[in-house]
Amino acid sequence: MNDVALHIQEILERIEKACIAGNRSKDSVRLLLATKTVAPERIKLALEAGQTLIAENKVQELKEKYEALKDVPHENHFIGHLQTNKVKDILKYEVQCVQSLDRIELAEKLHQRLSTEGRHLDVLLQVNTSGEESKFGVHPDQALALAKAVAAFSTLRIKGLMTIGLLSADAVQVRKCFQLLRTVQGEIAAAAIPGVEMKELSMGMSGDMDIAIEEGATIVRVGTAIFGKRPTPDSFYWNENA
Repeated sequence: MNDVALHIQEILERIEKACIAGNRSKDSVRLLLATKTVAPERIKLALEAGQTLIAENKVQELKEKYEALKDVPHENHFIGHLQTNKVKDILKYEVQCVQSLDRIELAEKLHQRLSTEGRHLDVLLQVNTSGEESKFGVHPDQALALAKAVAAFSTLRIKGLMTIGLLSADAVQVRKCFQLLRTVQGEIAAAAIPGVEMKELSMGMSGDMDIAIEEGATIVRVGTAIFGKRPTPDSFYWNENA
């Protein structure tokens, strides 16, 4: 067994253990492979190990890997901060869900392009639950208003929410971020906005996925625990202009 397949097996065991702790079915959580900086050859090892869901943070990497991966069955999400001038590329390279929709301007650009192409797109609303200025995402108090505004665009299908928890060793503070996202999920669900689903909670990464699952995550985004440490710090991948 190669190292990627071995690490995937370890992560799946962690998911199962966290599901047991949270009194949930292991099938209620999907593993998303965060493939930033990962070469296509190693991504293929993960796909060959039975995984199907991958995601990039930067449009440039999405473009660079597209040809190498297009013939291998998989589902592709986008989890980075998306500039409006990159919307065309997102659709060209067959992203099936944008997990980082955090402002109405982006929704408008997506809708315009999707309307032209006669397509629909799944989206998650990104919520800033840590209160850090370095993090993108709509303020929790504004998430309901954003959901109502985005729901007006017929090409966009809101499936749930995404957040990046506090990068901290303090488990109590990290947990609060995930609990806050679940609270926002409840508020939006209670509003019963036509066409808006709140089934997905994308939260938790290599270091905090166990807590996220206990708090209701349906998608966990794991990169370093599967592919190894990256050559650049995580902060680079959340910088719009990098």
